[in-house]
Amino acid sequence: MKKFVAVLSAAAMMTSLAACGYTADTANTAASSAETTASAAESTADTAAADSYKVAIVQQLDHASLDEIRVAIEKELDAKAAEKGITIEYKDFNGQNDATTLNQIGTQVVADGYDAIIPIATLAAQCMTTAAESTKTPVIYAAISDPAAADLTDIDYVTGTSDALNTQSIMDMMFAVQPDIQTVGLLYSNSEANSTTPIAEAKAYLDAKGIAYVEKTGNTNDEIMTAASSMVGQVDAVFTPTDNVVMAAAAAVSETLTKGGIPFYTGADSFVTAGAFATCGVNYTELGTYTADMALDILETGVVPAYHIMDGGIITVNTETAAALGIDYSAFNDLAGQVVEVTTAE
Repeated sequence: MKKFVAVLSAAAMMTSLAACGYTADTANTAASSAETTASAAESTADTAAADSYKVAIVQQLDHASLDEIRVAIEKELDAKAAEKGITIEYKDFNGQNDATTLNQIGTQVVADGYDAIIPIATLAAQCMTTAAESTKTPVIYAAISDPAAADLTDIDYVTGTSDALNTQSIMDMMFAVQPDIQTVGLLYSNSEANSTTPIAEAKAYLDAKGIAYVEKTGNTNDEIMTAASSMVGQVDAVFTPTDNVVMAAAAAVSETLTKGGIPFYTGADSFVTAGAFATCGVNYTELGTYTADMALDILETGVVPAYHIMDGGIITVNTETAAALGIDYSAFNDLAGQVVEVTTAE
């Protein structure tokens, strides 16, 4: 429209100037100049738009792992904005682990015209993917252990980072420091997609070794605590994958199991800083940083790549919990390239 108006204006100018003795060539030059000016104005507007992005960060619920990821995402977006001289506006949303709330957030985010959505955890990612289906707003999820099982693959506007768990490594850790284990407790939420695959892998591993296991599940803090308490006196160790429901109660679960003399092996380092004994997995600050970089690349290029599996293999041990349990974990040095020692966070 700008170009059309500019050309009409130039045509009118040509008629007027011809009457004053201007030639047709002079008029054509004026018209060309007007078109160039209009194009330059459009280019400036496009550049300004490309230098400013709105990003929605949608956290499934509050707990240490997801908080760590969100903080890392925000820190990296701030750093990249300063580095590139661009504006990245982001807003935090929290679904409180409720699908209805998350769906409402998704509707709001799409209606408000955000340029990208970064959901943290599986349910948030699923709800945001559904909400963005009509607009194809890029969805860049964080910390999905099994994107295929969560139906988040083969969607052209969806990608992100996976904290896929190496269940065998954690089981190997368990038997390296407790070779006489007779029974293992499997504590998880049966509504948590992240737990489906690693729990199945843990069962297969234990079956192959002829080790008994006890399964306990729950979908609320109270149910998880009841399940954990019931394992005391029944099992020699407990395993929980990257389960968001259990993570929300990790501090209380860890305290209960440690008091009962039961080592608690988990799928994320944030469990360990909450009091669990040990894990072998990814660094969630690195995961959040990578997710933010991926989101910005998509905004700048328009290209949505395949999801990325974060490197794991880092063993994290809570030294206070190890001392309380009387466990010598020096065998972990032979199982990982890096062993990180932490204490329980306040």
